[in-house]
Amino acid sequence: MTASFTSTLRQAGLVLAFAVSFSTLSSSSSFAFSAEAQQMCTGDAFRLCSSEIPNIPRITACMYKHRADLSTGCRTVMDRDLAQQAKVATK
Repeated sequence: MTASFTSTLRQAGLVLAFAVSFSTLSSSSSFAFSAEAQQMCTGDAFRLCSSEIPNIPRITACMYKHRADLSTGCRTVMDRDLAQQAKVATK
């Protein structure tokens, strides 16, 4: 295998692992993010928390730890989703 193919294969595996992790996270009743958050935050998760993939709780903790380093779009969508979840939880 060439280094380029191996790198591409590894990257595809990471994308798949992250997609599955985020999908599982979004289906959890206690901690669900919208499809928009998944789309806006995938790049940030790879950039900041790739070492935590596919461990969902560790990815989540990492994203909170690096909140100041998140892209504006990701931070905005995550904040909105969390506020919406908090509102639903208090009803």
